[in-house]
Amino acid sequence: MVNVKEIKSVKLTPFTKMSATIYGILGLISAVVVLIALAIVQATGVITQLGQFNVVTGIGIPLIILIPIASFFITIAVSFFSAILYNTLVPRLGGIKLELENNDVEKIPVIPFALILAAIGAIWAFIVGLVLAALISPLFSLIGTLPEAANITANFTNVTGAALPTSGAFGAIGAIVTVLLIIGLPIMAFVFGFIWNALFAIFYNYLVTRVAKIKLEFAAISGNLHELKHIPVLQTALAVALVYAILGLIFGILSRNYAEFITNFVQYFIETALIAILYNYLAPKIGSIKLNLE
Repeated sequence: MVNVKEIKSVKLTPFTKMSATIYGILGLISAVVVLIALAIVQATGVITQLGQFNVVTGIGIPLIILIPIASFFITIAVSFFSAILYNTLVPRLGGIKLELENNDVEKIPVIPFALILAAIGAIWAFIVGLVLAALISPLFSLIGTLPEAANITANFTNVTGAALPTSGAFGAIGAIVTVLLIIGLPIMAFVFGFIWNALFAIFYNYLVTRVAKIKLEFAAISGNLHELKHIPVLQTALAVALVYAILGLIFGILSRNYAEFITNFVQYFIETALIAILYNYLAPKIGSIKLNLE
């Protein structure tokens, strides 16, 4: 029997702790892969321009420390704020719904899934745009007031006959860029995010579930509060990888990168499998993700 469950809220601390720990470990794995690649480059001497510079000790070793730490703390901020946004938006937009049969995700209702994820992405885009605008707008104003800018503009016009922007024009360009970043970027993030997530749900519902299904093992704690106890690795990784392979095939045809669906499949299969393995290992030790399901 299929049960429709809506994720009403996400418990902040367990979600943030688990996400940050997983991505910190993935950051360490990535850094080790980079270190091995750099060691091969160093040993084979394929880049002669390096001279006596040791890329292993000069770049590889620092990355072993920096990438996991950066991944951990960045994920803390992103996951914590994203969970807050999700919990805040659910009463207004509705939460993600899952049609579950036993542990199988039989179907992901398209609109609720795409709508709330696109809204969260748009808010993140607004924040990023605000920060970029705060940095770029004063820069345009400063360029417009520099005497060197006026001299360069005059010389360029005299030599080529083409007019470069004046100081006032630089200010206007800065204002346009600011508007695009603060307003245009969130709108684009929402539109493309909605389309992307809707396609993900559609392909999963009507194509991928014929081959593999995402599996999530929930356990009730009290009332509507549930914990995600276990994520079966192979089935979930295969289902997610197949969705991204289909998306990669479509966008690969549009961009004439016909191998994108293969790289997507391999990348997301490995990434999803690693996340599931790490989650299953860490859940008994640091606590599982807890959700309010109705």
